[in-house]
Amino acid sequence: MIEFKKYLPIGSVVLLKNANKRLMIYGRLQKAEDSDSVRDYIGCLYPEGNISTKQTYMFDHDQIERVYFVGFQDPEEFEFVDKYLNEGNNGK
Repeated sequence: MIEFKKYLPIGSVVLLKNANKRLMIYGRLQKAEDSDSVRDYIGCLYPEGNISTKQTYMFDHDQIERVYFVGFQDPEEFEFVDKYLNEGNNGK
């Protein structure tokens, strides 16, 4: 199995621990509306997609049990990760 420290790219499909439905990641370093906490990811149901704000899930990397698909990566993604998401720059 491939190990990712942080962060999976947008479009990655994962299964969380103790879950039976996969999620597709569509955002990273998301601030919860009801608190000051910042979560690693926000995802929507897969394959349904973002059908409702009530069907979105915020979660952290350590909650991921399995990665089914790694999202698109190119030089722009790598630059973004280096600039904004590497340890120490993520605001957590």
